[in-house]
Amino acid sequence: MKRSAQAAWHGGLKDGHGTFGVESGAIKDMKFSFRTRFESDPGTNPEELIAAAHASCFSMAFSAQLGERGITPESVETVSTVTFENLTLSKSVLKSTVTAPGADKAKVEEAAAAAKAGCPISKVLNLEIVLDLTIVS
Repeated sequence: MKRSAQAAWHGGLKDGHGTFGVESGAIKDMKFSFRTRFESDPGTNPEELIAAAHASCFSMAFSAQLGERGITPESVETVSTVTFENLTLSKSVLKSTVTAPGADKAKVEEAAAAAKAGCPISKVLNLEIVLDLTIVS
């Protein structure tokens, strides 16, 4: 399986602008600029997209790991906060809440650790990954 996205940039770094989209068409002509990346203008940026990818990948991997332990969660909700400093991604904090009534806490924690290490986005990121787990049983 291969997935693709495309981006175009026009102009200089600080006064230019760009757009990107994804192969599936779920995101089309999304605008980005120096100001959306390094300042507070409305819009998106690559780091925000990495955070979205990490949160969604971890949530799916966590569900899969729970399933391997005989647990079907009602929900797994994750926020990834990516730290971008000195032009480097240095940390992703995964704040995840799993709702799994009656689940064994130790098995849930084991599944979360396995998902943190094993999700494909975690594997590709060269940064510190911190997991803040809340279990609702």
